[in-house]
Amino acid sequence: MTMTEQPTGSQKRDTGAGTACACGHGIGDGPVAERPETARERVNRRWNEILQETRVAQTGVQILFGFLLSVAFTPLFRDLGTFDRVVYVLTVVLGAAATGSLIAPVSIHRFLSGQRMKDEVVEAASRLMMCGMVLLALTIGCTLLLILHVVLPGLLAEVLVGGVMLWFGLCWYALPLWLRRRGAGRPDGRRR
Repeated sequence: MTMTEQPTGSQKRDTGAGTACACGHGIGDGPVAERPETARERVNRRWNEILQETRVAQTGVQILFGFLLSVAFTPLFRDLGTFDRVVYVLTVVLGAAATGSLIAPVSIHRFLSGQRMKDEVVEAASRLMMCGMVLLALTIGCTLLLILHVVLPGLLAEVLVGGVMLWFGLCWYALPLWLRRRGAGRPDGRRR
């Protein structure tokens, strides 16, 4: 089985007696009790989740990076001051680094496909995704700073960017960490 194939036939999880609908209830049996997933099922599920997340993040970073690359060729770019040029260079470098991190799982998969290293691939891809998301947030913040600094006078641009970055931090990092801690505190240790 390759890294992206799903278990078939006898490899599928047994979800209990009777036929189950998508809502988790057996037809005529009441609720279906799910058995815990095996290590292989877990790594397959995690890999498929990473693939879906990568598709979303890659699209965003590629569009943003394309926009950033085109900015240097606009007539107004020549009029930018030193601060704005430094922010632009930093933004392009962060965008390139985010692109590298978010596309790296594809390269890792291609190099290691069939090597029976799925656990290692999933762990490396997960870490690269987290790194890529931090770099993407910084790229978006710098892009916003560059745009708002040109459009708005004074410190207002920096204040707005700080607010947006705080919002990103809350949505992308603080909320998931809070939910993880909340889930870990359940007495039965189970996720819903």
